[in-house]
Amino acid sequence: MSGAGAAKTAEIAARVEAFVRDVVVPYEGDPRCGDHGPSEALVAELRDKARAAGVLTPHILPDGSHLTQRETATVLKASGLSPLGPVAVNTMAPDEGNMYLLGKVGSPEIKERFLKQMVEGRARSAFFMTEPSSEGGAGSDPSMMKTTAVQDGNHWVINGRKAFITGADGAKVGIVMAKSADGACMFLVDLPDPAIRIERVLETIDSSMPGGHSVVTIDNLRVPADQMLGESGEGFNYAQVRLSPARLSHCMRWFGAAKRANEIATEYAVHRQAFGKPLIDHEGVGFMLADNLIDLKQAELMIDWCADVLDTGVLGTAESSMAKVAVSEALFRVADRCVQVMGGTGVSRDTIVEQVFREVRAFRIYDGPTEVHKWSLAKKIKRDTLKARQRG
Repeated sequence: MSGAGAAKTAEIAARVEAFVRDVVVPYEGDPRCGDHGPSEALVAELRDKARAAGVLTPHILPDGSHLTQRETATVLKASGLSPLGPVAVNTMAPDEGNMYLLGKVGSPEIKERFLKQMVEGRARSAFFMTEPSSEGGAGSDPSMMKTTAVQDGNHWVINGRKAFITGADGAKVGIVMAKSADGACMFLVDLPDPAIRIERVLETIDSSMPGGHSVVTIDNLRVPADQMLGESGEGFNYAQVRLSPARLSHCMRWFGAAKRANEIATEYAVHRQAFGKPLIDHEGVGFMLADNLIDLKQAELMIDWCADVLDTGVLGTAESSMAKVAVSEALFRVADRCVQVMGGTGVSRDTIVEQVFREVRAFRIYDGPTEVHKWSLAKKIKRDTLKARQRG
């Protein structure tokens, strides 16, 4: 990152952090924050304030260009300091990843019709890929996809069921993944659509994402051919474009949340007295906070390292897997210690520490469970070792 670029990014991140701490944090106890995320009214209110403050969609510049991944990391860490921060400034999942994908692959028409309203914070989106495990559908293994796309004249007809679709309830833009005779495809659709029916919104451990996570039936959805993203059969390649940056963005946002939880736990430990002295003076507590400092720094360095790799233009599949595992596991340890340090207060909803613990626990599964990433890395280790042996 150049000196001028670093200074500009630092300035954007500072404005985002000030907005989140000063404007967004007071909303954390708002009754419009429910089990399935903040309400649409609250999302709109927060985004109006972000727009007025000049921090809406801060990772995409006014000319439409995207910050580098390293620059994005600086900004998204700041946005994550509150669970509502990414929602307010429009850096949340799945929208951030969807905007990145459409910016890279979308036609001018798709960018104008679908991407523009997302960048402007006027529309939320959903990415329809995961399918019900009870039916043997796609989950961590997208090649198991059962949703079909059949061409009918200048339209495609899509049928199937999807599960854990984040933000589907209330979204205005959908990216639907289905299999044609050529292979995986992606389609852009306006939502709501009567052919896409939300069966139910799941009750899950996390509660920060608007619309929650839905089970959806797609029944004879007709999509004009010009709303296919790219070419038929190239869907998995497009998914790879989105995959590593979106995976890393989760790390960035939840780093901010864990950092804030640690701030709260530290403040508590310094001022709470027990057995004649502040909690932090008891080694059992002080050492937990020291471990938090170490884990946070290691997570930050891992995020920045992976961002630098992606900025070289490579897919960074292995690097993002390593970062996802290392960061999600480290941040979970941080959040768990924060709860422990704060005792009864830590398991209450008097602070966001309890929510951060729940959210980061889910993060260890979202965008690929730790075990899937380790399995993928083990396959790469085997493949690279056999290739090295053949060369030798």
